[in-house]
Amino acid sequence: PNPFPKSIYDNIVYGPKVTGMKVSNMDDLVEEALTGAALWGEVKDKLKTSALALSGGQQQRLCIARTIAVKPEVILMDEPCSALDPIATAKIEDLMEQLIKNFTIVIVTHNMQQAARVSDKTAFLTAEVDKEGQRHGVLIEFDDTNKIFSAPSNELTEAYISGRFG
Repeated sequence: PNPFPKSIYDNIVYGPKVTGMKVSNMDDLVEEALTGAALWGEVKDKLKTSALALSGGQQQRLCIARTIAVKPEVILMDEPCSALDPIATAKIEDLMEQLIKNFTIVIVTHNMQQAARVSDKTAFLTAEVDKEGQRHGVLIEFDDTNKIFSAPSNELTEAYISGRFG
């Protein structure tokens, strides 16, 4: 997670301010975003505290709150739990289950178990090197998560999921 070196409150209002988002009450927006990220109860009395003082899991949820404050259509989560312990990871995964009610989430992860737990659709991508030595991303397979993990249609996908490759 990468909170800004600002207060918890200022991390949340940063996006709406820089995008010129019309907000009638910033305090309400902060509470709504922190509640939406399952963090309000833990920080409501510490809003002026540095975001850097939060635990790793709290910082990750703060970054999610900062994201949802601008009400995006899609949230990209790149390895959202890679630096978190199992308890903090479970909180993020529970939060993701709630967020999918209002947002499309694209998660990038090397954690196959997590991908199987939290996603509806799964894409398996790899890289190939062309004649000039340039690497290019290649979509190998895209399908329902259950199908990808139980009966992938591509042998490269099956090799990766089973741990024989990667």
